[in-house]
Amino acid sequence: MQAIWNGAVLAESDETIVVEGNHYFPRESIDERYFLPSENHTVCHWKGTASYFHVEVDGTRNPNAAWYYPTPSEAASEIAGYVAFWHGVEVQEELAA
Repeated sequence: MQAIWNGAVLAESDETIVVEGNHYFPRESIDERYFLPSENHTVCHWKGTASYFHVEVDGTRNPNAAWYYPTPSEAASEIAGYVAFWHGVEVQEELAA
């Protein structure tokens, strides 16, 4: 799977975890140069408190376009260390070269 925004591959992995229709990518699969810390947090009743990243490609920022659970609840422990996307980031199967 690939996460793509503004022409850049933000993350790429064949080991994503799908939760509630979202592909969570292993943290080591993201291209760190496109991610900036965000102060935004939200709470999911069963996963816990999410933290966010802004995504920035070629000087264009997509605020809070990626999220992760630094300390997920026990019920969501499988996504610890994983990152998911929204706000126009396309998640798709990698196209063959």
